[in-house]
Amino acid sequence: MALIKKQPRSKFYELLQAQIHNEFNASQQYIALAVWFDAEDLPQLAKHFYKQSVEERNHAMALVQYMLDTDHHVEIPGTGDVRNTFSDVTELIELALQQEKDVATDIQQLAKAARAEEDYIGEQFTQWFLKEQVEEISQMSTLLNIVKRANGNLFEVENHLHRESVGDGGADSGMPPVAGGAL
Repeated sequence: MALIKKQPRSKFYELLQAQIHNEFNASQQYIALAVWFDAEDLPQLAKHFYKQSVEERNHAMALVQYMLDTDHHVEIPGTGDVRNTFSDVTELIELALQQEKDVATDIQQLAKAARAEEDYIGEQFTQWFLKEQVEEISQMSTLLNIVKRANGNLFEVENHLHRESVGDGGADSGMPPVAGGAL
């Protein structure tokens, strides 16, 4: 029987554990959006959200790796409810934008907890995630603006995504190590 590593849990580590759940849930929600776009024969939007799903999964696994590296027990959670029904494209992008804003708030709380506990290594770890959320919110805001300007012409949105590769910055520069390796 393997022994479970158990360091005392600070608020920061409790929030990290909760954030693993949030990132996996975000990944699942992005899969639901991608599948909706696939069903509507919108391949660029589907591709964009499939990639977003993998990115969120990698974020969860980076949190897992950090907890392993700092000798803290990690529990892999289930995910929460995922929305699958939408009436129009704007709803999907608005949901994605709100999800990114919520994650930004969660990461800010992580950084705040680390600072309050004088966990300077934990605070430094959160810095990449804070920067990432600024980029994610900006990209999703841009996509929402493009969808609204297209005025229902989704081929324009598809062309924009194909041409601009929104959210496809390549490898995450400076991203913390990911448990099992990034996908």
